[in-house]
Amino acid sequence: MELSPTLSLTIAMSLVVAFVAVLLSSVTASSSRGCRRPGNKQLNLPPGPRGWPVFGSLGALTGAAPQHRALAALAARHGPLMHLRLGSFDAVVASSADAARLVLKTHDAAFADRPLTTAGEFIMYNYKGILHTPYGAYWRMARKLCATELFSPRRVDSYERIRVEEVGALVRDVFGMGGVEFAVREHVAGATLRNVLRMSVGERWSAAYGSAEGEAFRRTLDEAFEVAGVVSNVGDWVPLLGWLDVQGYRRRMARLSKVYDRFLEQIIVEHEADNNKPTSSASSCECDLVDVLLQLSEEQAAAGVEPDARLTRDGVKAFVQDIIAGGTESSAVTVEWAMAELLRRPESLSSAAAELDRVVGRSRWVTERDLPDLTYIDAIIKETMRLHPVGPLLVPHHAREDTSVAAGYDVPAGARVLVNVWAIARDPESWPDRPDAFVPERFVSGGGAEGVDVRGQHYELLPFGSGRRVCPAVNLAMKVVALALASLLQGFAWRLPDGVAAEDVSMEEFVGLSTRKKAPLVAVAEPRLPAHLYAEDSAAA
Repeated sequence: MELSPTLSLTIAMSLVVAFVAVLLSSVTASSSRGCRRPGNKQLNLPPGPRGWPVFGSLGALTGAAPQHRALAALAARHGPLMHLRLGSFDAVVASSADAARLVLKTHDAAFADRPLTTAGEFIMYNYKGILHTPYGAYWRMARKLCATELFSPRRVDSYERIRVEEVGALVRDVFGMGGVEFAVREHVAGATLRNVLRMSVGERWSAAYGSAEGEAFRRTLDEAFEVAGVVSNVGDWVPLLGWLDVQGYRRRMARLSKVYDRFLEQIIVEHEADNNKPTSSASSCECDLVDVLLQLSEEQAAAGVEPDARLTRDGVKAFVQDIIAGGTESSAVTVEWAMAELLRRPESLSSAAAELDRVVGRSRWVTERDLPDLTYIDAIIKETMRLHPVGPLLVPHHAREDTSVAAGYDVPAGARVLVNVWAIARDPESWPDRPDAFVPERFVSGGGAEGVDVRGQHYELLPFGSGRRVCPAVNLAMKVVALALASLLQGFAWRLPDGVAAEDVSMEEFVGLSTRKKAPLVAVAEPRLPAHLYAEDSAAA
């Protein structure tokens, strides 16, 4: 086919610009290791692979292996604090508990910023949410808002009724399967999505789940999970080539942001209309998180808070989007991984059921008040999060300044700092007893790790991160996962489908915004409690 002169010229100009960009990137890449800072100081970068011109070691993130596994393999050769050149940027990867402590505690302030990414620009309303917000006045406002309003103990407790009702609906859903095989995540994800939607945006949108409107919302959410979790977007690592969008991520994110914005705008408009009705007031209704955010936005505007440090309309949308994304998929994925591991290790499944019978019994459903006494259930969740962290690489940090760390190594300003929590959680230095095996007993009394928690104070186990950038919803997430898992284990005797052996359960990963099982877990659940407990007015009540 003959190309038109205009198209030929466009292609030629694109190639020329790309060539110039490659040359500039190559010059930048080749000079990084030997660069000098003001004062003629020579930076001593941590060890790492040399990499290729232009793209450096970016191939480690774009190859067949998941990024966290590829980086762990490199760290095994170069050390737990490793330097790579990824496109136009220096990157430092922490792959041990000690290295993570340096990044997230010792030098927390120096690495508290976030890099600018395509996902943050398009999906997160130009960095107005919780996760991707750069370090500064807006981030301080967001962190305070999360601590005092959105995820405070009082607010989390106020939504207990919703959690209980949705777990009850999940139990009835599984009971209705009638002992036939089914995909576990599909049912758990429905319950967690309804829970998060009711908590964050209200009853109407949770009721729409399963409708055409709700299915469109869910599909958009699923695709957003996939593209927002991409670490290997070339445009993020080689910005001069970003306009080419060779992988198509920028186009997909731009399209998704428009679709998602229509949902969120409709939600806000409906809340504003309800709040403006003469009969509406904060005391006459149960407020969801959109109501809380809108009220805070109005209060900040009335108080004259500077625009760069207050919640705007886009900020409200970005917060809601972060809450939905963070609270929906992660809980369902964790429960599915836990069930998969338990079905591969029947003795752990039996131990969990025995603990529930001992602590709760079989005459009522487990409640959140029982959870502190369910130490083995807690151990199962910790062990699941150790082996299968939802985010095996924490959201990248950004070095705000040149920083000297351990062993005389330097992290240059502008470097992207990655914490490989997957590698840390399998490091024999921190986990000498079968680090790759599912052993919940390690977290119970006498197991050697009984004092280790997941809330960011123990650097050998960091599913929620640590320091200034720790996940603000950790307490809510633990309640959701624990109640759902405990109810499923109490209410049903679980087994694999006929003809499927424990060793046949695939544990291969699919990596997006979360790291889920690539092949959904299929199982059979037989009721183990009196029949009347599965009725609508009894289940998980």
